[in-house]
Amino acid sequence: MAAALLAAQVAVLAVIFHAAPDRLFWWYAAAWTLFGTAAWALRGVPDRPAGRLILAGGLAVIATGLLGPPATSTDSFRYAWDGRVQAAGISPYDHTPADPALAHLRDPWLFPDCAQGRLYPIDGACTRINRPTVHTIYPPLAEAYFLLVDRLSPEGARHKPLQVSGALLAAGTMAALLVMLRRRDVSRAAYWAWCPAVPMEAVNNAHVDMLAVAAVVVALGAAGARPSGRGALLGAAVAVKLVPVVAVPGALAGALSNASAFRRALRTLVPAVLVVVLAYLPYVLASQGSVLGYLSGYVAEEGYDEAAARDRYALLRWPLPDSWALPAALVILAAVLLHVLTRGDPDRPWRGALVLTGAAFLVLTPGYPWYALLIVGLVALDGRWEWLGVPVAGAAAYLTPAGAPAYAAAAALAAGVWVVRQHRMSS
Repeated sequence: MAAALLAAQVAVLAVIFHAAPDRLFWWYAAAWTLFGTAAWALRGVPDRPAGRLILAGGLAVIATGLLGPPATSTDSFRYAWDGRVQAAGISPYDHTPADPALAHLRDPWLFPDCAQGRLYPIDGACTRINRPTVHTIYPPLAEAYFLLVDRLSPEGARHKPLQVSGALLAAGTMAALLVMLRRRDVSRAAYWAWCPAVPMEAVNNAHVDMLAVAAVVVALGAAGARPSGRGALLGAAVAVKLVPVVAVPGALAGALSNASAFRRALRTLVPAVLVVVLAYLPYVLASQGSVLGYLSGYVAEEGYDEAAARDRYALLRWPLPDSWALPAALVILAAVLLHVLTRGDPDRPWRGALVLTGAAFLVLTPGYPWYALLIVGLVALDGRWEWLGVPVAGAAAYLTPAGAPAYAAAAALAAGVWVVRQHRMSS
């Protein structure tokens, strides 16, 4: 049954990347429905055949992301540009894509004729790169990744090398999960391997979040990992994309419960901070401008500092005035963080990471579904499938006007399953 459902899901995913924009969400919803049903059908299948099916099915699911150009995001065009700029010996933080100083690096792919499709205007030309008049926002290890892909790509390859890189990282994460979950429940790996968000966001849209998620999954999932090594990997994840910072406290679970746990947490936290600092240092030295790029502008643009500006804090703004949303969010996240640091299980760092990350998404209600790749990876480690409602809500927020109700449904699902689990444990 699981194999048949998975085959149907792969067929639907193959259609998605050629679907009309107004129908894409419904095809995507169908893929999620088939994914959930297939993962449920996998329950009870012995580990060895389940592992083989997860591997084969996962490779097929991941490969569908290679079937077309980026379907719902233009971010990978900025990646390609930043890689090209660095290959020319220029810091990606010093110039915007619209800067005439970099005009000699433009080509007809990233800067096509203005009559071609959805493009962003710049002085006297057009580009596929979104926000072309602002500096890059990506942290240093993301920029290093863009440079590496550019250097390894054949001339004229366009978006495909970034997609292939995303596919390799997604497949590598699947393989790591299959190895790490052998002594627990290997079927959990299907939550990553078969999830429609993986081919859509990690492969087709080629989001660099995939690299950060791979680092987090290995850091938290590797049994017997040394605190310093775990911290270094988590620091690397943050130096790729800032979102994984919410998963770092998972590795510090129980740090405030006793002195020994606190010292162990420091052995994790210090290397994490050190890696971030060392990653930024070469770019700080090589750049004339700020290496934070458009970060502050992005925070303001997306409404994280002013709740009424966008649809952030959507669940909090239903019962509370807009001006209370940010303080309420900080209080809630501080409470969850304190719970993880005082009562979290250091032997299961992925659980604290999932709880805090999931809470952050439900409180902030971000509008970009690729951020939630982190939740998909943590769900695969922990097995708490109810948090997969959050990536679905992120997709709904991005592709439809129903973001707030979708996040409300995701919160209700997570809370409802938690109540049922607590009742079963106490009975």
